[in-house]
Amino acid sequence: MIKNLINIPVGVPFVLRVGVIGVGLMGQNHVRVYSECANLVGVTDVMEEPGRKVAARFGTHFYKTPEELLDNVDAVSICTPTSEHFAMANLALDKGVGVLLEKPFTGKVADATKLSLRAQKENLVLASGFIERCNPIIDTLKKLISEETYGKPVTISSTRVSSFPVRIRDVGVIMDLGIHDVDILRYIIGGNVKSVYAIGGKFNNQMFEDYSRILLGFDNGVIGSIDVNWLTPMKIRKLSMTCKDAFLQADYMDQTIEVSKTVLGEIDPAYLFSIPIELDVTKFAMKKQEPLKIEIQRFLEAVEKRTKPFVDGFEAVQNLRICEAALTSLKEQRRVDL
Repeated sequence: MIKNLINIPVGVPFVLRVGVIGVGLMGQNHVRVYSECANLVGVTDVMEEPGRKVAARFGTHFYKTPEELLDNVDAVSICTPTSEHFAMANLALDKGVGVLLEKPFTGKVADATKLSLRAQKENLVLASGFIERCNPIIDTLKKLISEETYGKPVTISSTRVSSFPVRIRDVGVIMDLGIHDVDILRYIIGGNVKSVYAIGGKFNNQMFEDYSRILLGFDNGVIGSIDVNWLTPMKIRKLSMTCKDAFLQADYMDQTIEVSKTVLGEIDPAYLFSIPIELDVTKFAMKKQEPLKIEIQRFLEAVEKRTKPFVDGFEAVQNLRICEAALTSLKEQRRVDL
């Protein structure tokens, strides 16, 4: 149970008090969305001057320490560098505050597991920030695959590439970008990943890998492929699937899905040796919505109703485990079985 809400009877209207720890680029997006849909009471950041500017821009209070902020909120987004996630999340859980922890959840599987088990034991809301799960196209694809609208899936491939992000300091492209697609592929396919093989390297970055291709083997036979890099001048976010009866292509940014099928054309009895095959393409455009806003609304609903978040800590553990296996595979140049 969320400590701040213990004395509030169920069913009584209540506006959650929310805050953000860490107001870099992603943190500022959280601040913006909270300012539009919740009671944003404050932010905090180790960089006081930029933090105060963000607070002033969104008409909220700047707290000098996370502890001060956490004493005044019911829910918080933690958008600090990954290396600080474990400590900050524990601090928030100490205060009984609902937590939305940006990805990567933590730097280590062991730490992610500890946080998840603690939240479960203490009945606290601990959500993981996998924003792409909240993209409208993903809900649609999940439904199509679950209902086998176009037959069983055979392969699923994703491309997530862009130029180097100045916000990243402590992880490589696999943990920054690849982890999104690990989550999406697991979610859509619904099976468990049994093997991981990754190739890639450091092209412009001396500390971390900046390009990689990851192959995932699922226990239901589906083959997954993830292509990520920080080397491409334009931003591309796409997903494709080969199913028994159709080929599906989705664009995260346009929020569109294109379905291609082969159909028999009109048959001329005089030319049975040449049966015409035509391509039938149908394009679906979703009603455009901001995934982060959907993610935050789902998080706040979980805190308010004291229910399991849309993407919980245990989902984050699995995603982190697969990405760690990809890093091991990349380093040791071998397949890693899970």
